[in-house]
Amino acid sequence: MSDQPSQTIALVTGANRGLGFEVCRQLAQQGMTVILTARDRNKGEQAAQKLREERLSVIFKPLDVADDASVIELSQALNAEWDHLDILINNAGMNFDFQQPTLEADVNEVQQTLNTNLFGAWRVTQAVLPLLKNSQQGRIVNVSSGAGSFTGPRGILEQGDRLPAYAISKAALNALTIKLSRSLKETSILVNAVCPNFTATYPGTEQMGARPVPEGAAGIVWAALLPDDGPTGGFFRDQQPLPW
Repeated sequence: MSDQPSQTIALVTGANRGLGFEVCRQLAQQGMTVILTARDRNKGEQAAQKLREERLSVIFKPLDVADDASVIELSQALNAEWDHLDILINNAGMNFDFQQPTLEADVNEVQQTLNTNLFGAWRVTQAVLPLLKNSQQGRIVNVSSGAGSFTGPRGILEQGDRLPAYAISKAALNALTIKLSRSLKETSILVNAVCPNFTATYPGTEQMGARPVPEGAAGIVWAALLPDDGPTGGFFRDQQPLPW
């Protein structure tokens, strides 16, 4: 166990690149210890080392959010080293299937998407919840998308028959956010979903109008650092509420 109970500790899933990596950087720049997780051990170690070279307190732990055994192993490792966890960022996600028609979707692929984007966040939250409850200011942030909104711009009602796996998984993640917030209403843990908007996490997307990664990450970090009287059970982009 850590002998520094006042130390702020954050865990970020799917964090070896893109938004997850930048969220780790911004949280560590706040002076906290960040646990960077990724499925690929080599990529995760390299990402954590890059941030440590910036003199940031970042530790790598392997994690596949879609695998029960991996989640259990992480939980056991965390319990062996720390007595609390302050922030959980459920960032791991997959399969932006913007060209896939709903009726032609590979249902096995859809199941894999749900297993990561929805059930991954669910199982990790369950696994680390005892540590979060030991925090004086627990925060859970589910990285969602406006694609999972029913009524928002470019949401489900405007997408036609495309993006089925991703949009449905994010709509379900939004529903999970509400359920978790209600389940934890008697605790100090705040639970919110955040859409980072279209962010340049892949080469060439900036030319398509994607925003810089630090801008997308900033809204996630904002939700992770909410004050005790901050919102819970909400859906936000750039600190502003989004329609469900």
